[in-house]
Amino acid sequence: MKIDLGPVTRIEGHLNVRTTVENGVVTDAQCMSEMFRGFEVFLQGRDPLDAQQITQRICGVCPYAHAIASSYAQEKAYKLNVPPNGRILHNLIQGANHLYDYLLHFYQLSALDFVDVTAILSYTGRDADLLKVKQWVKAELDRNKPFPAAPFLPRLEGKYLADRDLNIGALKHYLEAMELQKKANRAAAIFGGKFPHSTGIFPGGCTQEARIDLIVAYQSLLSEVRQFIHDKYIPDVTAVAMAFPEYWRIGASKGGFLSFGLLPLTPALDSKRLLAPGVLFDGQVSPVDLAKISQDVKYSKYSSPSRLPVRDSALTPAPHKEGAYSWAKAPRYAGKVVEVGPAARILIDYQQGHNPMVRDLVNKFAALAGITTANLNSVLGRHLARAINAAVIADFLLAETERLEHGGPTMANLAVPQSGEGYGITEASRGALLHYLRMENQKIAKYECVVPTTWNASPRDDQGQPGAMESALIGTRVENAEEQIESVRIVHSFDPCIACAVH
Repeated sequence: MKIDLGPVTRIEGHLNVRTTVENGVVTDAQCMSEMFRGFEVFLQGRDPLDAQQITQRICGVCPYAHAIASSYAQEKAYKLNVPPNGRILHNLIQGANHLYDYLLHFYQLSALDFVDVTAILSYTGRDADLLKVKQWVKAELDRNKPFPAAPFLPRLEGKYLADRDLNIGALKHYLEAMELQKKANRAAAIFGGKFPHSTGIFPGGCTQEARIDLIVAYQSLLSEVRQFIHDKYIPDVTAVAMAFPEYWRIGASKGGFLSFGLLPLTPALDSKRLLAPGVLFDGQVSPVDLAKISQDVKYSKYSSPSRLPVRDSALTPAPHKEGAYSWAKAPRYAGKVVEVGPAARILIDYQQGHNPMVRDLVNKFAALAGITTANLNSVLGRHLARAINAAVIADFLLAETERLEHGGPTMANLAVPQSGEGYGITEASRGALLHYLRMENQKIAKYECVVPTTWNASPRDDQGQPGAMESALIGTRVENAEEQIESVRIVHSFDPCIACAVH
């Protein structure tokens, strides 16, 4: 029996997931990204200094990551020496955006997979938290009439949190998280200029000054966000994990893991990073080799050739191509499937013993939940990895503000050469992000983006290998084949962004 789960809600963009279910088990899955955009096409011929602005429009949720990756690519092409302040400000902007995105994903996009919103109205009592949450739920239901359960649809059939206090607390934090997301965005905009789509991020640094008043304002906002992460976000993830332990074993992708590393510790692009880069296969981490990245299109709606390295990739739309079912390409590393994202970052960093805080937090949760690091490849593992990412990044950002030189230079001396090329790699909140730029006569001759959800939600490749998300769905036992709350929870754990995937 074939079941379409789309349009999948509480994600960014337009995604359908077509599953085949036999005897209560998903035996096949197709991730169908359902639009075409073509950024690589309309960037050609433009001034290269337009790139970090235009590519931010790939996504309104993670625009800063695209600006950073584009800036890194241009810095290589222009051979820039970035001042320490410039790189720190890049980190402060991008890191705050990560924190916003993690809170958004857990509370607004995924919590309703586990929290029983409908039970709230049946609870009795006069305590302030309950009354606040009930008032909000009633107001949302009234505001969305005549749709009887909006914005809480779809509420799929399945097990939800049964504990009254956990439900009330989670929904209270749902509301608080929206305010903390605003504060993370305000912090990023202090140096980035605005959110979304920063005007301050630039090849060679940041156009904003490192003024003491701006630094103090950033620290004040980030301190509040950090406190919420440690005091509420991590305990809420823990509560969900304790209530749904079966999800440590559901949703494992069948492949390796890739991370480009996040937040450089020095101005150099080859600097060590807060979270280490690497490729993880069979328990072994290897250095990243960008030459091993290629993109297949046998099942993608493009007629351009497969298996080309990134610098030679092409984009020729073929909407009626026989057998194709997605507008996303199928990136592969050395021909193999990899998952990217928070779990990949944590697994790769942990395996190398790089960041002590990562190791301590993973070991703490492993002991609490009775799991091993292998269980991070799961629905709950991805949620936990995001919380660990958030805690590590929040602590780092506050320390990073102390390293700024007040009033020191924040931008490199910039001169665009006639020709050049460069790769820019970073980690968006959803995973490994690569921008490639080649210019001739001071114009963009070639631009290519390989984006996190293109990796995770890719269709099958030329060898027939399903992508990371497809492979995580295959083999899942579902109680209700028509609704498949188990499959929806797997999809949400990847936090797909289809606008990015089909850039």
